[in-house]
Amino acid sequence: MNPRPVPVRTVLAAIMLLVLLNGCSTIDSLLGREGEDETDAGELMSQGNEDLSQGRYKDAVDAFQKIKDRFPYSKHAVGAELKMADALYLQEEYELAYIAYDEFEKLHPKHKDMPYVIYQKGMSNFSQVKSKDREQAHTLKAKEEFERLIKRFPRDEYANKARKNLRECLIYLAEYELHVANFYYKQGRYRAALGRYTYILNNYPDMGQYQEAMEGITRCKDKLAKETAQEGTAKSFWPFSIWK
Repeated sequence: MNPRPVPVRTVLAAIMLLVLLNGCSTIDSLLGREGEDETDAGELMSQGNEDLSQGRYKDAVDAFQKIKDRFPYSKHAVGAELKMADALYLQEEYELAYIAYDEFEKLHPKHKDMPYVIYQKGMSNFSQVKSKDREQAHTLKAKEEFERLIKRFPRDEYANKARKNLRECLIYLAEYELHVANFYYKQGRYRAALGRYTYILNNYPDMGQYQEAMEGITRCKDKLAKETAQEGTAKSFWPFSIWK
């Protein structure tokens, strides 16, 4: 006795169920396309790495971005995310690089390369540090990332690199405070200058500005004392009834 043929409708229903349970990989397997996506992602990864090593950073960014867009579940996807951040950094697109590293940290907080990622977040800001007479927003951000790296991974090789750069950040911040304090002093704003000089002593005592800050404090106190004395002398010349 021949078995009854399976209705076409039942076969289609079974295929749809497989698709729902296993995703698009089932269709690729049924149609003989399994593995093609990985091959394409691998080729893009190789091309991106070659572009990166040859200094073609824009092309490298494009290759890694294609992996992220077209093959988000590929085994190369995570590596492409990090490599793209590296390419942006080497391209000196520091703001975009920081965003890419930050996104990577949020998506893969336990990744084995996390010390490197945090270090590069710091470097993305450190590379934008300007002269001592400019606002130090990037210096502060770099300082925060380096401190976080040292605290979280104190024995990692990147923590050692961060320690050196952290000191540079502190020197920049101390020099900026000294620049502002000197500016206030020249403007005759001795109380504001005094506050800045004192801040340097309390927060950056070992960065090389200690002696100059101490001299600034002495000058400010002398000026303030003279101002107070002059105010007292001026009052003594007015009729007593005015001050009564």
